[in-house]
Amino acid sequence: MNAPGYFRRPPGRQVLRSFGLDGPVRPVPGGQGTTWRCADAALKPAVPGETEWAAPVLAALAPSDTLRVPEPLPGRDGWTVDGWSATRWVPGRADQARTADIIRAGEDFAALLADVPPPGFLRERDDPWAVADRMAWQEQPLPPDGAYVDLVERLAGELRPVPLGARLMHPDLKGNVLFHPGLPPAVIDWPPYLRPVAWGSALVAVDTLDTDASRLDVLAPATGPHWRQLLIRAELYRLCVKNEAARRGIRLVDDKTFHRETTARLIRLPGR
Repeated sequence: MNAPGYFRRPPGRQVLRSFGLDGPVRPVPGGQGTTWRCADAALKPAVPGETEWAAPVLAALAPSDTLRVPEPLPGRDGWTVDGWSATRWVPGRADQARTADIIRAGEDFAALLADVPPPGFLRERDDPWAVADRMAWQEQPLPPDGAYVDLVERLAGELRPVPLGARLMHPDLKGNVLFHPGLPPAVIDWPPYLRPVAWGSALVAVDTLDTDASRLDVLAPATGPHWRQLLIRAELYRLCVKNEAARRGIRLVDDKTFHRETTARLIRLPGR
């Protein structure tokens, strides 16, 4: 049931009924191909432990004039049903050219979460993304080998302390901020992380270097001398994700050329 192929088939009628849904089910383009729409709802695979914690947090967020957050839908017996979770459908499309707007949406989202205590499971996660996060912040040794380890080692020599406070934030804003005419941006697919909010902005910057190199400087005035370090840790995180996934036999996009160029560009940045 938990195999990826399971979620590439639409949720069954029993799942839909538990969420109070009825009608045709159709796939939502993009992502991993595991999100489906039924009526006014989106259904996607639940993350064990994480979804049960995040859904009531998101459901209790205060209304915002500057941001839309999809409302989680409870099932008959909880926030997940047979491995599925559901939220209200929010209209919009990702536009990765709107870097400043994506970053602002991430900041607004973190502000909504400012009073939420972090969950206890953050240290227990062992997926490639969680492992890479701890590596990028020097809470876990860097990988000893792998396809990206040469770039990891180059960036590791540039690491310096970052004296910024950690808060709940969204580490994957690129592609997960939706825009629709006449409506505020929508932030979707939140994996909770506890890091400086500006690190999420740095991730957006390094993720969009292939289309506009000037975006490296988009937040420099706001973070001052720490911006270069946030960029380095953002790229180090991406490298460690790719490296750890490959070590586990998980196939992600092979874009080492892009990362090699990004690494070289970050090392050349002033501000050591």
